[in-house]
Parts: sequence; structure tokens; C-alpha cells
Amino acid sequence: MKDMIHCQRDIPRDQLRYGFRASADTGCGWIATYNALRLLGKRAEPEALIRWYERQLPLLHGNTGTIFFAPALFFKHHGFRTRLELRRERFDEVVTQSQCCILFYYWRNKWKLGAHFVALHKTDRGIFGYNTYKNSCAPDPYGDSLAEFLKKRGYFGCVLLGIREEEA
Repeated sequence: MKDMIHCQRDIPRDQLRYGFRASADTGCGWIATYNALRLLGKRAEPEALIRWYERQLPLLHGNTGTIFFAPALFFKHHGFRTRLELRRERFDEVVTQSQCCILFYYWRNKWKLGAHFVALHKTDRGIFGYNTYKNSCAPDPYGDSLAEFLKKRGYFGCVLLGIREEEA
């Protein structure tokens, strides 16, 4: 893959398995990492990312997705400067100070509860996320404030990882 992954459901179910399941079901963590690496201008190999994440929780092997702090461990391990932020009121500051970010959040739809990871970055046209929705096919506009976007969508339990290349 050379481009961004806009929608994990576009990955064929028999390819890029994450544990015993399809990446279309539980792959948002490695996909957010892949997209963040691409936003940083780095080469990314899906198979290598999947192997790295599957080893983080040896008993689960990605079958329940990715634990919220695993992307921070990945980027720190690979020499990037990271900032993990739990306070939503500081998210816009982190987005502005970072080259890109990975957002973890919980969502609820009536009785259904889920969690998701997305990569995002700020441009002069606002904040854009990747792999946000089940039907995403391009970068998703979040507006000028990540905190406001999350509030409007009703997402909760949010954790933001700011990522920058280590300065030489």
C-alpha cells in the first residue's frame, strides 16, 4: 500500500488479518498508525505493523482490537516525540503542536458501544481525519476544533496522541 487508508472496510476480509479476525473489523489501531506514518512522510508496511501490535498483548493477538496506549508505545519505540493527552480541553493545543495525531475514542449508538482509532492532522483548511466513518472515502473534515467535533459527535473516553519527529 502506498496511499492512506480511508476506510478499513475496504480491506478485503481475507487479507491483512489482525489476529483471527479481519482488519475490517478490528484493525483501526494499526491502520491509524499506518496513516500517521504516511502523514509524517514515512514508509509503512501493514504486515509489519500488524505483527508489532499482535505482540503487544500476546494472549489477545489483536482479536479485540488495539489497547489505547499501544500507538504511543510504537511511536516512542521508533524515536518519535509523543504527547498523550486525556483532557479534551487541551486537544486543540496538542493538534496544533503536533505533525499528526492519533485519536482513540468510544462511541455509542443506542445500545451498541464501540471504540475506534483515527489518524488526523491540522492543515490551513482545518483538521482532517482518516478512517473516521464506515463509509469514509477521503479525508474527513473535523472543522477547526477537535474538541468541538468530539462534543458534537458525542464521542467519549477520548485519548489523543500527539506525534512529532525527534529534532536532531
